[in-house]
Amino acid sequence: MCGIYGITASDQKFINDYMHICSHRGPDGGQKIEIVNKKSGNAVTLGHNLLSIMAEPGKSQQPWRTPKYNYLVYNGEIFNYYELKEKYKEFTDTTGCDTELLAWGLDKFGLSFIDEIDSMHGFAYYEVDKDRITLSRDHAGVKPVYYAEIDEGLVFGSEIKGMLDKVPNSRKIDNLAVSFMARTGINALRNTFFTGIKKLLAGETIVYDIASKKIIQTHRVHIKPTSNKKFNQEEFREKVKKTVEMCSIGRRKIGVFLSGGLDSSIVAYELKQLKGEANTFTNRMEPNVQADEDYNSDANCASILAKQNNFNHKEVVITPETFIDSWDDSIYYMEQPVYNPSMSMYCATNKFLSDNEVIVTMAGDMGDEILAGYPKYWKMKNQPWLEKQIGKQKIESWDDVLKLWLKRIKRPLQLTENPVSDDKLIDEFRKCYSGELWNSEDPIGSYMALDCVAQVPEEMFSRNDKYGMAYSMEGRFPLATKMFMQYCMSMHTDLKLGPDKSDTKSLIKKAYLGKLPNEIIKKVKTGWTVPVGHWLTTSASAKLNNFYKDRTGENSKLDVVKASQKAGKALIPAWMVSDWIKKYGIIR
Repeated sequence: MCGIYGITASDQKFINDYMHICSHRGPDGGQKIEIVNKKSGNAVTLGHNLLSIMAEPGKSQQPWRTPKYNYLVYNGEIFNYYELKEKYKEFTDTTGCDTELLAWGLDKFGLSFIDEIDSMHGFAYYEVDKDRITLSRDHAGVKPVYYAEIDEGLVFGSEIKGMLDKVPNSRKIDNLAVSFMARTGINALRNTFFTGIKKLLAGETIVYDIASKKIIQTHRVHIKPTSNKKFNQEEFREKVKKTVEMCSIGRRKIGVFLSGGLDSSIVAYELKQLKGEANTFTNRMEPNVQADEDYNSDANCASILAKQNNFNHKEVVITPETFIDSWDDSIYYMEQPVYNPSMSMYCATNKFLSDNEVIVTMAGDMGDEILAGYPKYWKMKNQPWLEKQIGKQKIESWDDVLKLWLKRIKRPLQLTENPVSDDKLIDEFRKCYSGELWNSEDPIGSYMALDCVAQVPEEMFSRNDKYGMAYSMEGRFPLATKMFMQYCMSMHTDLKLGPDKSDTKSLIKKAYLGKLPNEIIKKVKTGWTVPVGHWLTTSASAKLNNFYKDRTGENSKLDVVKASQKAGKALIPAWMVSDWIKKYGIIR
């Protein structure tokens, strides 16, 4: 896992500074190169920070010169690397590094090779003869790629912070992005919070012509829902085994985020079957607040699974003090605010794993979205509920899906004085996701497919990349491989939902009954979250109380929070935006 950086101009100082700012992404080496095109006279400057996973560091340094004398900077892993090596006998492997395969494939097949790789990736590929550069992000959006079109041309990289001073007006807040996040809880648009800086969407590839300074071609990989109504338990377990095996390649220590839910449990279970060991980690809240839910129920289930399977299991204790101590780092590394009160916990947890010498992490993210893990999917069968949301008793079109997605949160945040209208947000949303994921035979599956490319990359995968790479760790998601997503999304939603609203992810429950503890099989889904709202109202920590008062005024009363976790969930994102504005010098 690595960091990539570039500009279509001669600017080694900028790239060097960018690499320095993001050096956490690659402790195993860093290199840059300036290429001057002999025909056009145009220049491209590329940089790379290396975290070596597959090959020894000395064999995998980038920027990489390809067989046809083009140049590649690449961040990611090709999980079907060995399968492709077997398929293409003419490919000569000299390093054992998947970068070499990607470089060869792009030279030989062009963009069509992206359809063949099952990967997580963000890369830039400079074709010298054509004087153009290709930026690409993987099908699931695991790895980020940010870019901006400026006077010099195109600037791009794995993180935003290193390009801020290069992009004019970037510290002016983007009202469209803020409005969308305030309305839905997630900024799923191409715009970032920083004016002028955009991101590639999940599965998106763009080709930029350096001479004309224009994007001349786009390519998109979609995992589309189909309507297969057959399910085989043995086949399902074999697919899970296969995807875990694919994601376990490399020579570095693996740690599994074991939440205690179904998704991470099957990942950890199959990793233990494959490797004979599994290093697992979960969070425990101290003090626990058993109000509307038991915030340690997941930790308790994780402990049961770990004991049953003899995992090497450790708990990361999260306290109000932990929450506050990691607050500033969580905002800085995340780069953009999110609607989630638990970001500092995620940051602290990643640091704990790094301190325990973990280099590669695994998690069960994407399972909920491809296997119908959220109660909201069951609600979509409810005609009165749907009519209240979109004025119809059933989802009839892609626009209905978009409108329903815009209703994700009941009480939108007030994060901007001039929020963009819902009609405008829908228009911009449609530009990013234009209907390739629509399946009239499975409307709920279409909504789930949208969650896969809009919610997961910008919430789960983004925090994993930012906080994992902050401590030089690579995050992998076996349930998000192209192979496994295609398999699961081929099955109709009716197979995934039971007769009761609490009966979600029935495929996992059927396939792993008797292999996972009943406590996990029968457990009602809960979120991986911190009871910060309850901590505030119970005065669990003087430090946390002071944190609250610093943001609301010395004379504010803590009972304003109303003893509600939901109130905390609303307060924390608003404070995150406020502190993000200060940390990054944002102009409203």
